[in-house]
Amino acid sequence: MRPRTGRRFPLSALLIALPLLAPAGLIAAPPDPTGGASGAGAGGGGAAIAGGGAAASQRAPHGRADIVLHGGPVYTMNPVRSWAEAVAIKGDRIVYVGSSQGVAGFINPGRTKVVDLKGRMLLPAFQDAHIHPISGGVSYALGCTLYDLAGKEAYQKRVAECAAKPAAGGWVRGDGWALSAFAPSGIPDRRLLDAVSPGRPVYLESSDGHSAWVNSRALQIAGITRDTADPPGGRIDHDAKGDPIGSLQDTAMALVAERIPPYTAEQRREGLRYALRMLHGYGVTSFQDASVSEEGLEVYRALDEAGELTARVVASLWWERDQGLEQIPRLVDLRRRYTHGRVRATTVKVMQDGVMEVQTAAVLKPYLGKGPGLGLTMIEPEKLKAAVTALDKEGFQVHFHAIGDRAIRDCLDAIEAARRANGARDARHHLSHIELFNPADIPRFRQLGAVANFQPLWAYADPYITDLTLPFLEPGRQRWLYPIASLLRSGAVVAFGSDWSVTSANPLEEIEVAVTRMGAQGETRTPFIPEERIDLRDAIAAFTLNAAYVSSQEDRTGSIEAGKLADLIVLDRNLFAIPPEQISDAKVLLTLFAGKPVYGDLTLASPAAGAAGGN
Repeated sequence: MRPRTGRRFPLSALLIALPLLAPAGLIAAPPDPTGGASGAGAGGGGAAIAGGGAAASQRAPHGRADIVLHGGPVYTMNPVRSWAEAVAIKGDRIVYVGSSQGVAGFINPGRTKVVDLKGRMLLPAFQDAHIHPISGGVSYALGCTLYDLAGKEAYQKRVAECAAKPAAGGWVRGDGWALSAFAPSGIPDRRLLDAVSPGRPVYLESSDGHSAWVNSRALQIAGITRDTADPPGGRIDHDAKGDPIGSLQDTAMALVAERIPPYTAEQRREGLRYALRMLHGYGVTSFQDASVSEEGLEVYRALDEAGELTARVVASLWWERDQGLEQIPRLVDLRRRYTHGRVRATTVKVMQDGVMEVQTAAVLKPYLGKGPGLGLTMIEPEKLKAAVTALDKEGFQVHFHAIGDRAIRDCLDAIEAARRANGARDARHHLSHIELFNPADIPRFRQLGAVANFQPLWAYADPYITDLTLPFLEPGRQRWLYPIASLLRSGAVVAFGSDWSVTSANPLEEIEVAVTRMGAQGETRTPFIPEERIDLRDAIAAFTLNAAYVSSQEDRTGSIEAGKLADLIVLDRNLFAIPPEQISDAKVLLTLFAGKPVYGDLTLASPAAGAAGGN
């Protein structure tokens, strides 16, 4: 699908960048696929929209810049001035955005590093609104990783290799297996693991983190038998004889996980270092960690104090579902102690349901062929309203996990209750994953000021959809899977996150799927629910300015404007000048964080293949 031009800038971005103006009253300059400075305008008018004092910065005296980038298309994400030709940076800030002619006065020969883009594209650095850097990094650096494999036999071979190596505590632990490998049920069998690791206990989390696959030894250590009751918010799966089959859902995973020796602080720090290297290779410099314990906060603090935390981080504190409002003072204390430097512990994560593939997502109508059950509702709706109201009163942002249409409605109802009790405020509560909608709830996002936080890589017809989701939904409900375009049309703010290590952390793959509704690696050739495809501009906004809005830093990052922080990336091609099916082929050549390279260098030489790492 070719980029569309000439329509109004997405309302979501206007709500962010121009909060005091009527959103429908302005039209952004359309993208120029040739890379020209469409909409630049004489004298750079409009550059101060979100930058704060940008106009004054653009009149800075000559010779101020440390770095000047020019000679390629600069897509600014400024809704008034979408394109420019050159950018100047002084210290950690952007001091000029405009024409190549205008930037000349910022160059001090012999002192300013002048970078010729040679037609390459300059963008704001990407921001990920939902990701798990520490646990994902530990998995890749230390665990028995299954992400790169396909099928039961490949999993068995990898586990056998892991079981042959010594490990602390004797456990084989890892993650990354796909529910689709065990279609149509999505439920693996312990005996497959018993065959390759009969003596050592095995604990493997699924790629989505909502299921665990364990062997008989692990079940024995945990004391799980056919008589063990399901814990609240979880499920122990059984075979036809009634015995535990080796598959544990959601809170039931903890029955085994709590028996495993934890990773050390240094192992967690190394996991975060791994994740930062990978993310910079994908052009990501800000993110919301979707679930952070106090141990995780210590990891962030340690790297920040050591000068190693090259990212802006919002940490989502975990809401313990087996506790109530009595935990709020602890969360307030964690926020006070750990909001420092580049880390803000200002968000609380609430898990409201499971996943569609094993029928644990909370739904409004039963799954087809699965009996009368409606999935797992983790927090009873009235208790959820009380929790969100109390958190909102304390000034927290709430970050919800909501996949099924019932969970989405419960979370929106809770936000509505908080607004009714506390009054409307700029809370920016956001719902992540949001797979299956009842269409009546779509307009409520804008009405309640809630952000729709999608993981767009999932919005195509892969086996998770075709084998494990569609068979259990009526056709009329299938239409409302990942309705990203519908949310945009409703005026909601739409942001994107990867949910890495569940799936790839590469925003370019996610953007391609959002635009095409087809697999980024050519897995599918037919768009999935094509009316939910979105424009390239909207997709980029969701990973830049709108993601910055979710983290309350759109005044400092998310667009290329004078006065903002110099978090920028250079791509090897102009995304607007290529077929959308090639977006994921683009490569990041340079990532700047606060004006300094954290990936690549100012020569723009192609980094070594695979330097980004990850999945």
